[in-house]
Amino acid sequence: MTAHFNHTIIASTDPEGSSRLYRDLLEAEEAPSWGPFRNLTIGGGVLLQFATPPIEFPPQHYALLLDDAHFDRALAALRANGRERWADPQRSRPGEINHEHDGRGVYLLDPSGHYLELVTRPYV
Repeated sequence: MTAHFNHTIIASTDPEGSSRLYRDLLEAEEAPSWGPFRNLTIGGGVLLQFATPPIEFPPQHYALLLDDAHFDRALAALRANGRERWADPQRSRPGEINHEHDGRGVYLLDPSGHYLELVTRPYV
């Protein structure tokens, strides 16, 4: 396989607030920002760019793989900040995590309404 994921633009109503949440939860690195983009890098050099688009946008889903220790830190931060979270994308199990795929997972909404899923094991 020769293709590697390089970057994505995350449509945001608040690029600064969104990038701050992702930076804190993902322990991401600040990257040089330009134009309308607020940029972070995560594992493998993947660039996350936050920008306000000129049109309305539907919510998206972003799933990030964390090791167990990182997941524990992120979950502790979510709890400490009182951020709503769910064990499922239907939001029927508030305040819980799931134990699917032989790991753990949690869902939350970012400031723009995108679903952020943190998991400790890949699905496949």
